[in-house]
Amino acid sequence: MTAMPRIAFLASRAPDAQAALAVLHAVHGVHEPERADVLCALGGDGFMLRTLHRYGPRGVPVYGMKLGTVGFLMNHFEPEGLVERIAAAHPAHLHPLEMKAVTEAGASVTSLAYNEVSLLRQTRQAAHLRIHLNDRVRLEELVCDGVLVATPAGSTAYNFSAHGPILPLGSNVIALTPIAAFRPRRWRGALLRADTVLRFEVLDPDKRPMSATADSHEVRDVVEVTVRESREHAVTLLFDPEHNLEERIIAEQFVG
Repeated sequence: MTAMPRIAFLASRAPDAQAALAVLHAVHGVHEPERADVLCALGGDGFMLRTLHRYGPRGVPVYGMKLGTVGFLMNHFEPEGLVERIAAAHPAHLHPLEMKAVTEAGASVTSLAYNEVSLLRQTRQAAHLRIHLNDRVRLEELVCDGVLVATPAGSTAYNFSAHGPILPLGSNVIALTPIAAFRPRRWRGALLRADTVLRFEVLDPDKRPMSATADSHEVRDVVEVTVRESREHAVTLLFDPEHNLEERIIAEQFVG
């Protein structure tokens, strides 16, 4: 007989998520995340990302249930049959982006991003950037509100809102997408191999300061930002077969 998995439940502060947490604890018991076989995140996509950043290094699969505003990375909430749903779930293995940001003060900050790394202007002045790919200058000057690099899992989020492409899981591709590009006016970004190393130089940072954000971790007054896929880090998300992440990404492209 197969042992019951130890499920650690994590919930956002939303009232619905807290109520669900109490119900699930009563049925399945309370297990610490450090000793669990599976993590169950209750909330929205923002809470899922916080869970991955906090517990991703443990290598424990995460099954999310939507009890928040946005739930692209979550399954439908249904407290009954949870053990069976987890056993039948399809895994999605994700590699995050690694951002290394150098500030005007000389500090170097490293952070992971499961959705995207974005560079944004901090003032009313348009940002001026130089873009290097694998140590080769590909765009001498981009004048814009910002630019972002998105993973396939994150391509339906901020990237899609900025008119970037939706990327299939397993495509081994990342998206480089400008935000309100002014010059070159018709530049729409690029699709790049996932192992591409991107380096952004902030031109005229005194007059045109920029911040860099890896998911929700912001670094202000950056002068240089390097982005690459991290092969050392990986997380596994679990999805119900009828709503697996690959199917959601495909379906998102056929929404009118």
